[in-house]
Amino acid sequence: MNAQTVEEQFAPSGDLQIAFDDRGNRDDPALIVVPGLGAQMIYWDVELCDMLVERGFRVIRMDNRDCGRSTVLDELGVPATIPMLLGLPRQLRYGLHDMADDVVAVLDHLDIERAHVLGFSMGGMIVQTVLIRYPGRVSSICSIMSRTGARRDALPGLRELIALFRNTPDNLVDYIERIEMLSEAIGSKAYPTDPARLRRLAEEGWQRGVHQAGAARQLHAINCQPDRTRDLGNVRVPALVIHGSADRLVFPRGGRATARAIPGAKLRVYDGMAHDLPEQLWPQFAAEIEANAHRSV
Repeated sequence: MNAQTVEEQFAPSGDLQIAFDDRGNRDDPALIVVPGLGAQMIYWDVELCDMLVERGFRVIRMDNRDCGRSTVLDELGVPATIPMLLGLPRQLRYGLHDMADDVVAVLDHLDIERAHVLGFSMGGMIVQTVLIRYPGRVSSICSIMSRTGARRDALPGLRELIALFRNTPDNLVDYIERIEMLSEAIGSKAYPTDPARLRRLAEEGWQRGVHQAGAARQLHAINCQPDRTRDLGNVRVPALVIHGSADRLVFPRGGRATARAIPGAKLRVYDGMAHDLPEQLWPQFAAEIEANAHRSV
């Protein structure tokens, strides 16, 4: 499969600029894909996006605020550690609802009235929030390795949490090593990552911009998020929830709770998948996402 190269663009969201790219036929149904905590849009691999384009979607990738080439809000400062970790809203810089507004701002910029929404980890939380705040803008939703915001599903494994909080190095060589260590800690042992692919993503991410303080502000938004369970019960769109049985950063109970919360949601748990998007499963992901988009509820 030949990866399609597309131009990176920017959409205004209030005073912010949100980086995105746009691939596929402009007349096909739009599918906007949202990454997780500190993850740039490149972690929705082009090859996976092209699989979705081949299945008839116009695929739009985006960098969340405070990440990659979107606006970085360093003037807001770094959250204090205790409020950030405990989810106390003291000096909260922004919430998931603001990040959901950024998603809709990209759609508005492209004159897209309705879209299929897809997100992993924090991105799943964001697209759930889009669905609640803008139900008329969502054709279907897919939430991957995510949760509803309920406190009982919030605690990650200690080893995984420590790996996530390692300081960002100040040079590319050490940064690549950090990404490899993070992949070892939270990735799927049953579906080993291609080391060359991981290095390529790390190098591209470094060049686009790595912002540890931005990830801290995003984490504060995650830990202060509301429980969306009740509100998700009021929506009626085709919903797919994907999770891995081996995920110890967002435990599988988070995915099961999400599927219970959304009426008619389909839950797909992949045995041995942890907190990543294994390339071995991309064809199955693409097929499930397409099938969900064509479901009725």
